[in-house]
Amino acid sequence: MIYSLSFVALSLVLSGYAQSPTYSATYLPSNAPYQSEQGQTGYNNCTTGYNQTSECQNAYINTVQDWCIWGPPQPGPDSVIGNTEQIEVAWCMQSGYGTRLIPDGSITGAHVVVTPDYIQVTGVGNLTNINVPAGDAGGELDPHGADGNGNPIGGLVFSSAFGALEQIHEWTNFVSADQFCFRACKPAVNAPTMCQHIYDVMGCEWNMPANYSSGVFEQCLGDSAEPMGVYGTSTFYQGVPVTPPAHPIPSSSSCTFFSTISNGQGVLTGGITSTASTPTSTVGTHHTSYYHHHSCSKHNSSGFCTSATSITFSDGAYKSGSPSGASVPKSTGSSAALLMAPPVGLTAIVSTIAIGFSMGIIVAF
Repeated sequence: MIYSLSFVALSLVLSGYAQSPTYSATYLPSNAPYQSEQGQTGYNNCTTGYNQTSECQNAYINTVQDWCIWGPPQPGPDSVIGNTEQIEVAWCMQSGYGTRLIPDGSITGAHVVVTPDYIQVTGVGNLTNINVPAGDAGGELDPHGADGNGNPIGGLVFSSAFGALEQIHEWTNFVSADQFCFRACKPAVNAPTMCQHIYDVMGCEWNMPANYSSGVFEQCLGDSAEPMGVYGTSTFYQGVPVTPPAHPIPSSSSCTFFSTISNGQGVLTGGITSTASTPTSTVGTHHTSYYHHHSCSKHNSSGFCTSATSITFSDGAYKSGSPSGASVPKSTGSSAALLMAPPVGLTAIVSTIAIGFSMGIIVAF
């Protein structure tokens, strides 16, 4: 009986550990509180217009002319993504959200694709204009982070790509000095898989194989990509000796092309202007995540996290196949966001005690 109880306890713990995040709040921009997370440096009650010193932490991804990415709030050599991931602010292509605007001319190529499972924008440009230091290989932002509060802490993402404007709970965004990619997954059971966030040192082109061409601005419909890191019945995790190639770029169609994109306000680099009013202070709670991360900010010269480890929960990590043909990640992660397994023995003991108390059973070991 004692063994069976321990086994049930361990099973429940592992099941809870692997499940999708559970959120305690869902917002729209109109009812978002001033701040949605403890420890948040910016705010979510962002009013309207735009402000080039805004601390708004609401991002949008709607069309090739209307999207945002996360970027550092202040310029300088210390503002690499690895140092600022918890405090990034939203930089957007459209006014009206109370955010900062991406200066005209910064984006030299942008490609939006809407699939049954997600909307995604990929591209290139001079992102030093949004305070990413020159030469920064970048990193990955997601709603989980090392402490469950997200990177940036309190960052909210909204999209109207799937109908009415709604909050997107699963998303992943890579930003470097010259490349970006942002995927926001349609709310569904498979959203955590399609917007997996644990491959933070693999960069844009491995996580989100797509068009990154300069000089092209397009919006397309497309097929969903294969889930990042999943190869048949095997799952790859960072740290194993052989890195598999990126999945093929999915097919797309019904593309609309634009000669360029603009913020529409004439905001150029260094243009400190504003049409936004001051947000009001309220208190709110964002979400609670069951994901756990290992985070590090020390890197070697290649930009890869030097203390990355890997844990395999599926039938095995990807161990075979040639890495030839893999697209070399152009931006590499600035923090390792790898799933970390709790100590199984300790988990079983603690869980068994907890269940025993809840059932009125005295448990012996």
